[in-house]
Amino acid sequence: MLSWAYRIALSRVTFGVVSGMMMVAPAGALERIDAPLSGQPGDPVRGRAIVADRSLGLCLLCHSGPFPEAPQQGTIAPSLQGAGARWDAGQLRSRIVNTRALNPDSVMPAYFVADPAARVASNRRGKTLLDAQQIEDVVAFLQTLKTPEVRP
Repeated sequence: MLSWAYRIALSRVTFGVVSGMMMVAPAGALERIDAPLSGQPGDPVRGRAIVADRSLGLCLLCHSGPFPEAPQQGTIAPSLQGAGARWDAGQLRSRIVNTRALNPDSVMPAYFVADPAARVASNRRGKTLLDAQQIEDVVAFLQTLKTPEVRP
């Protein structure tokens, strides 16, 4: 369930960062966030490092992908292999910012929404899991993954 604060933010008609904490989009535009979150293009090399880093992105906890160096990849979420063929940058950005806006039952965390009501350590209150540039880096990396996963 979306928090009341996030629902209010979703009703706004501009894209932007509110108080440096939350990406907002107009109602009905949850499927995609076309406007980049930062002023710099994403770097796919940094994005790959974020996705593969088990202490930062935690993506491989649930997802698998083209990471031969990473043992024990997740199996409860879709493979990241082929993500760039399945979704465009705006759709990927929306899913990373807050996938629960698309699927309220998702267990994937919102990486660019700071929920003031969340029960987190005091040093994490009001902060997003990833910053705007990190989101753009991850989107740039996922866009490079065009080849679908080959299943035996």
